[in-house]
Amino acid sequence: MLRFTVRRLLQAVPTLFVLSILVFAWLRLLPGGPATALLGDKATPERVAAMNEVLGLDDPIFVQYFRFLGRILSGDFGNSLITGDPVMEEVGWAFPATLELSVAAMFLAVLFGIPMGYIAARFRGRFLDNATVVTTLVGVAVPVFFLGFLLKYIFTQEMSLLPPSGRQDVLIDATRVTGIATFDGLLTGEFDATWDAMLHLILPAVALASIPFAVIVRITRASVLDVQGEDFVRTANSKGLTTQIVRKRHVLRNALLPVSTTIGLQTGLLMSGAVLTEKVFAWGGLGTLLEQAIQQRDYPRLQGLILLFAVVFVLVNLLVDISYAIIDPRVRVR
Repeated sequence: MLRFTVRRLLQAVPTLFVLSILVFAWLRLLPGGPATALLGDKATPERVAAMNEVLGLDDPIFVQYFRFLGRILSGDFGNSLITGDPVMEEVGWAFPATLELSVAAMFLAVLFGIPMGYIAARFRGRFLDNATVVTTLVGVAVPVFFLGFLLKYIFTQEMSLLPPSGRQDVLIDATRVTGIATFDGLLTGEFDATWDAMLHLILPAVALASIPFAVIVRITRASVLDVQGEDFVRTANSKGLTTQIVRKRHVLRNALLPVSTTIGLQTGLLMSGAVLTEKVFAWGGLGTLLEQAIQQRDYPRLQGLILLFAVVFVLVNLLVDISYAIIDPRVRVR
């Protein structure tokens, strides 16, 4: 397993290397170049020339790239044009919020998606199956921001059960340790802060989980239906194994291979696609930073966020590969 994991890590290096080239090229292909983009309306030929000299854009392209790569490897993504703070410092404050929201959303999607997909496959063609298919179609079709507003209207305005926005009540003076509000309260013994953070987390997590939930249900259903018709399942039944053993050990375990791929892809998409959800619920994570960077052309922040999302996506897919090896040892052998 260790060699398998190391091999997958080494395979991720070329992916990140190619991505760094694409980000570097994107910055150089901006209209007028990075200097013009950074100066904006204040760009004059003299100022652009001075900015090019300051940024080292007059050097050969290979020198620029390796200098760019060295800064990335050292964790230096420059300073934000909006705040003037180091990009990594801003990311360090915002990343735990997006991580907390994404993990909670994916937890809900997996917790309810796999059982519903499995049950729908078992009762194929019946009312429960048809109802599940309709539910997943609605989950995919309804935009996340509309679902967010709908949830806020029902559970906040009409029923007054849950808070409408934010990560915690402003009156709670919680101690920050990791930046993950629900976890920090457990570490510090501030259980009221944890409870309040969990209440604030429910609505955005449900809204963000709607699409991955629907996808996981449909993939699980299709995968279980496909595995049920395999020869090894019929062989297991013919040997007289109990129904529970056949379903758990043979059907469900083999059906989880494509499901784990789906979970990995959806997790990566959640991390990079939480902009609308964070906007609706004023969550204050990476999505908020990304929105501000796009609107105000903060290219150092954009560059850092793009590379961060890529690293997260690669790491998630590494975990998917490891789960493959755990579920099916033949993958590890190959």
